[in-house]
Amino acid sequence: MHIDRKTFLQNLSIAAGAALLPDFTGAEPLHWKKPKMQLGFVTYLWGKDWDVPTLIKNLSDTHITGVELRVEHAHKVMPDLTPEQRKAVKQQFADSPVKIVGLGTNQQYDYPDQDKLKASIERTKEFIRLGADIGGTGVKVKPNALHKEVPTEKTLEQIGLALRGLAGYAADFGQQLRLEVHGEETQELPNIRKIMDYADHRNAKICWNCNKQDLNGQGFQSNFDLVKKYFGDTCHVRELDRTDYPYPELIDNLAKMDYKGWVLLECHTNPDDKIGSLHQQRQVFDKMMAKY
Repeated sequence: MHIDRKTFLQNLSIAAGAALLPDFTGAEPLHWKKPKMQLGFVTYLWGKDWDVPTLIKNLSDTHITGVELRVEHAHKVMPDLTPEQRKAVKQQFADSPVKIVGLGTNQQYDYPDQDKLKASIERTKEFIRLGADIGGTGVKVKPNALHKEVPTEKTLEQIGLALRGLAGYAADFGQQLRLEVHGEETQELPNIRKIMDYADHRNAKICWNCNKQDLNGQGFQSNFDLVKKYFGDTCHVRELDRTDYPYPELIDNLAKMDYKGWVLLECHTNPDDKIGSLHQQRQVFDKMMAKY
């Protein structure tokens, strides 16, 4: 069948226009670029009793390739390790498929007592040096509280300025400084945003923490957008198939911003079969990624 040039161009124009129309098949719009985020693990509860060899084996068996080591747990990765012991920890992970994403500390900078503040800053520096020695990429710290005897803005500024100094120190050791979204009042995202604005350092980042407070105010999207420019290489999640938090929306937002960091399982339950539960979370994450 012969088609003249005019008809051909008309058909081509119609086809091009159709390609731009939204998909009304009921499927959600997908992103063309495959997300680069990876699934990792925080040893907070499920891994608190595992030493380093056990931790590496369990994560290798469940195909989880990154870990944030919570300090003061059974793995005993602490600043009192000797240089030889630090090398041994680094080598064990280097010989495995599991990468040390970083150290999870409890250091905080909201203390009204300035001696306690200085002590926490110095302790953080010890963890930064440890992280560099064992092959980690960053150190997690936290805001913990506001104090009735201190104006809120002063506390937020104090935390931010401490982060600024530590972020510069951490950069010299190749470590990212990560502020966990934490604390009964400090975890409110407007407060986190103020802290980070005071910090004002390219190496000071946040670790999103999937708190119920993320839904406060104008809701999840507004709070996420408020701080997304400060996202670092780590994001803490609970079990990804829980329904009390908008995990699909979180993952979708991370995909849209081309997040290349780690989605770290910091699960708060206590299943008898933790290995089986890790396998299950691996499957849930892979299914979420398959959408893209």
